[in-house]
Amino acid sequence: MKFLQIKNLSFNYVSHDEETGQKTMYKALDNVSLDIEQGSFVAILGHNGSGKSTLAKHLSGILQGYEGEVLVEGISTTDEKNIWNIRKTVGTVFQNPDNQLVATVVEDDVAFGPENLGIEREEIKKRIDFALKAVNMEDFRYSQTSSLSGGQKQRVAIAGILAMEPKCIVLDEPTAMLDPQGRKEVIQTIKKLNKEKGITIILITHYMEEVIDADRLIVMEKGKVVLDDTPLNVFKNVEQIRELKLDVPEAMEIIYSLNKLGHNIEMDSLSIEDLAKKLIDIGFKDNTYEEVIQTHNNQDEEIIKLQNIRHIYSENTVFEKLALDNINLTINKGDFLGIIGHTGSGKSTLIQIFNALIKPTTGNVYINRQEIYHNNKPLKNIRQKVGVVFQYPEYQLFEETVYKDVAFAPTNMGLDKEEIDKRVREALDTVFIDESYYNKSPFELSGGEKRRVAIAGILAMKPDVLVFDELTAGLDPYGREEMLYQIKNMKDTTIVLVSHSMDDVSKTCNKVVVLNKGNMMLNDVVTKVFENGKMLESIGLDIPKCSKLFHILNEKGYNFNTNILTIDECVKILDKVLNKC
Repeated sequence: MKFLQIKNLSFNYVSHDEETGQKTMYKALDNVSLDIEQGSFVAILGHNGSGKSTLAKHLSGILQGYEGEVLVEGISTTDEKNIWNIRKTVGTVFQNPDNQLVATVVEDDVAFGPENLGIEREEIKKRIDFALKAVNMEDFRYSQTSSLSGGQKQRVAIAGILAMEPKCIVLDEPTAMLDPQGRKEVIQTIKKLNKEKGITIILITHYMEEVIDADRLIVMEKGKVVLDDTPLNVFKNVEQIRELKLDVPEAMEIIYSLNKLGHNIEMDSLSIEDLAKKLIDIGFKDNTYEEVIQTHNNQDEEIIKLQNIRHIYSENTVFEKLALDNINLTINKGDFLGIIGHTGSGKSTLIQIFNALIKPTTGNVYINRQEIYHNNKPLKNIRQKVGVVFQYPEYQLFEETVYKDVAFAPTNMGLDKEEIDKRVREALDTVFIDESYYNKSPFELSGGEKRRVAIAGILAMKPDVLVFDELTAGLDPYGREEMLYQIKNMKDTTIVLVSHSMDDVSKTCNKVVVLNKGNMMLNDVVTKVFENGKMLESIGLDIPKCSKLFHILNEKGYNFNTNILTIDECVKILDKVLNKC
């Protein structure tokens, strides 16, 4: 049965330059036609700006195309009198759960939607019970929403939609800001709702592994649908997927790379677990151990030092919360330090201590061997030396144009116009924002584009240390790789990367700090940290997928080095072993 019908849908965004009065039109959707069956699980991929989120907003009538229409069970979203019923039928969950939670207590938040629908109190109680059970949040019914982890908040947001009893849920990058455990929780919930409750799921994501169990995968480019098939059939088109600035699951990438070296492995494995089974079935002839030598850029010139840091929020009140406990950490010039930990582990508190946005409850902070709070030194210079790009870039954008936003910090530093212009252009060029964006409002940009502009605003200050809180969240695979490549090659800059992506950390960082409940569990070179797979998983984290492949193989009796962190290393070793088969 056709649940959703999208007919010849087109939509334009229009930006207005207040200085010149010129209007610029951007086509976000271009004659899109799709039918989506009731009870199906449909995933949508596309690079930033391809039209995914714009399409999602049309499905519940948040936006309406200037051409074409969307029908929900035969009812058009273009008719205002239908919108109430359509939004009861199609619920939408967005990327940031904090923007969707409206009440202070979980139960009240889930009740909000049904109450606005005029549902009877007894029926609302039943719906709350059902929704919380469906997302495994019954035990948090009376918890404060502010105390929940990111994954828990997102599950509550889903429960709030479920309580309205929609037939379809549209999820627009619901896991972009979540730690590995939170991502697993949300995806498991989505699958459960689809399989057990028959709810139609439309999932928009940049994580390839999240779509492998979908019934159907749609790929968008420049507002058009360019691929529409099963995930397996779509991902077999490796070169085309790359041309679309996307990626394929790492299992498929490994097989594709091995086949380019002359092997003939069937491309039908989308998960690392399936790939491990396939390799075992091929039959390695002997056990293999391969030593991987890591090189590190560590100049041993201390730039940041934390000594006995402890931080308590709302100390001596009923809301007292220990965020960090006995943190001792040294960051040297030229380091590329990764900081990982589950949501709520203390990562954001830690990086705000780096540049004096938060003063620790106890302990000492040294920048270039100078204690920053000694003799009440002015902190402005510290904040120019340590630049922080936070998790939600839209909170850092406020000017009317992209150019003005990036120019704000250099202007406040008292630089002349020529130097300001030079820094703005260099910074925007570094994050791949060209001149066509200079006069656009930053609020009209996609999530990934906003992140790039926010980063450019910090780059324009030319700080000694750059701290990125979830740098690649919201970016498509191509954008992720570009951004990581750029910051990895920034000369004379010390980088701190807070990330929920173990693969990003393993590819770029030379050292890693692991936080858990405010405590520093590990502080070592990247290969040593990811040797602790079981411990990392026990605290809600994960290990890089290539490393996971060799862990699985070793459990079957092989003797691989599990410090294989990149696809190139992985393919090199597997090629060597397969040539012996």
